[in-house]
Amino acid sequence: MPGLIIAAPSSGSGKTTITLGLLRALKQRKVAVRGAKSGPDYIDPRFHEAACGQPCANLDAWAMQPRQIRELAATDDLLLIEGAMGLFDGAPPAGKGAVADLARQLKLPVVLVVDASHTAQSIAPLVQGFSGHDPSVKVAGIILNKVGSRRHEMILRAALETVDIPILGAVFRDVKLKTPSRHLGLVQAQELEGLEDFLDHAALQMTRYVDLTKLQKLATPTPHRKARQPKPQTGAVIAVAKDQAFSFIYPHLIDRWEMAGNRIAYFSPLSNEAVPSADLVYLPGGYPELHAQSLSEASIFLESLRSAAQISDIYGECGGYMTLGESLTDADGKTHEMAGLLSLQTSFADRKLHLGYRTLAAENGPVAGHHKAHEFHYATTVKADGAPLFEATDAEGFPLPPMGLRQGRVCGSFAHIIERGLS
Repeated sequence: MPGLIIAAPSSGSGKTTITLGLLRALKQRKVAVRGAKSGPDYIDPRFHEAACGQPCANLDAWAMQPRQIRELAATDDLLLIEGAMGLFDGAPPAGKGAVADLARQLKLPVVLVVDASHTAQSIAPLVQGFSGHDPSVKVAGIILNKVGSRRHEMILRAALETVDIPILGAVFRDVKLKTPSRHLGLVQAQELEGLEDFLDHAALQMTRYVDLTKLQKLATPTPHRKARQPKPQTGAVIAVAKDQAFSFIYPHLIDRWEMAGNRIAYFSPLSNEAVPSADLVYLPGGYPELHAQSLSEASIFLESLRSAAQISDIYGECGGYMTLGESLTDADGKTHEMAGLLSLQTSFADRKLHLGYRTLAAENGPVAGHHKAHEFHYATTVKADGAPLFEATDAEGFPLPPMGLRQGRVCGSFAHIIERGLS
């Protein structure tokens, strides 16, 4: 089936809302459709899944090899890939990992979502510049977003008559299409009250103002989907924490574990569930700081985690890493006791942004090897004593201070591994 990339000149143009509306609208038309997300985002993919009822993959042109991207993009459905940031924005210095890289690798056309709220005739050179910047990236259509009025739409369309790119629609400013935010982006899909009403309203606006038939005709073939057979479940048991506090899980890593014959056993720390008997316990990232009180009182979970540390490898990422520490101080300055398996104290009382791609190397343990990863958090490290887990460099290859901690069979860091994944 064919695919399209939904991109924009910059962040804040409304790509996510447009993509969600298109996914829901096409689903309502009985079109077999699914979404994918460019980059390391954990939040938007869950909204994609809510919009169309199909799994959403992350496609990361910085961290992943082109072969893996093609495999993850292979689908029997119409694929809408939502870009991140601007079309040509990527990691420094040359912009590697930009949405444009996905367009080149997958040979897919781009639909450019342009925020028209503060422009009129100047939209023409803007669109012309993006369409002509790189001949290998085809801008095949335009969606005008946040249009102020019918007269504003008329001015925009007249200005774009000199640009040989079809206008697929003009979506008007609408307060009902705004979504709440948190420090890491959108509130998680399962937390958003009235999500179905929001998605249905977004779909209604796309149906009214975007030519969905013309949009579908612009799509070009995605890679052929190859049938895969998982190995028999004779490998390790991997216990994975999964709930509102631990939800930042890349589906492609879970899929890889299962295809290798491992069995995944999910459990919920927030429900005070005991850690299942496993070879590896994985505490992914999420929002433990929002649930720190509940986690500190989850005695069954904490005691079972401490017991598991004697017989199982335990690995925590970002929020999971903080949970493995001695304490976590929330944004209100209240300190909560955590598992105490690492000599680590973290705090959100004095927030500081840590952001960027990372290349990691670990010599031993469950994450031995070299990995591509991403760091994005506002936590401050108050105390971190012990052996570091990773040697690290940034996206440009410059050395960073060692990341994370390891103590016995327990380890973790603030980085989220994207590729190669856990060994």
